[in-house]
Amino acid sequence: MAWLAMNENQVGSIVIDSSIHVHRALGPGLFESVYETVLAHELQKRGLNLRRQVPIPIQYDGLTFDEGFRADLIVQELVIVELKSVAQLSPVHRKQLQTYLRLSGYKLGYLLNFGEALLRDGIVRSVNGLPEATDTEVEEV
Repeated sequence: MAWLAMNENQVGSIVIDSSIHVHRALGPGLFESVYETVLAHELQKRGLNLRRQVPIPIQYDGLTFDEGFRADLIVQELVIVELKSVAQLSPVHRKQLQTYLRLSGYKLGYLLNFGEALLRDGIVRSVNGLPEATDTEVEEV
């Protein structure tokens, strides 16, 4: 697969697979920063480009403020990944990701809670105008 020609759903599939791999290896209960570091390594090992702790600017009153938010990971300049390590996600965590998508213009984001016993129970997928994936674009993990 040509990495440069990947779409959001293909990148997202790799993000989820990598996240499950990391969670199985480390288990729940570590600090969010540990999962961010290890997941970034795993994604890069799989050939993906990413940026960590990326400012999401806010535009207000004709001005741009970079101090607003920081996305944990932006993968392939297509997908925002927000990491948590909490007992349970709250609605504010979901709103945070939706706000990041809206402000940044990205179309796909994942909220991953590494605090869950099974990571699949802590995965939230959020879209911002992204068309549904076809079966050939996304493989289930």
